[in-house]
Amino acid sequence: MAQRKKSGRPGKAAEPMEFTSPALAAALEKQDIAAVALALRHGNTVVPLVKPGPRDKPLDGGEVWTYRDPNTGEVALLLFSDAANKPANLPPAVGLQSPAWLRTFLKRYESTITTVFLDIAGPHPMQAAPAELLKALDA
Repeated sequence: MAQRKKSGRPGKAAEPMEFTSPALAAALEKQDIAAVALALRHGNTVVPLVKPGPRDKPLDGGEVWTYRDPNTGEVALLLFSDAANKPANLPPAVGLQSPAWLRTFLKRYESTITTVFLDIAGPHPMQAAPAELLKALDA
């Protein structure tokens, strides 16, 4: 009797997806604005999610979490170079988003989002206006 061949290596689980952008981390470490722009333009970015998209719909990236200041009402988008840099008090889910997604998101909410924080809790935080990031993404 023929047996069906199992795919993958025996005893090995599927590798988990890495939620990291080494190029963005390196650019933030150097505090090099040009390198940050290049990393955002050509690499993925980690975003916190209110809730992830359903597993059976891979094109649904979930609902992005933004911070609204309770005193001023201003809205901030938080981006991370690595999921490990996300503060524990944020929702636990994260998404890995493309430069095209970031461009579309910033354009769609440009009038709502007042600032964008990159690795807000460190180790090398930066802040930028959405318009500045859109210029960098469109360059």
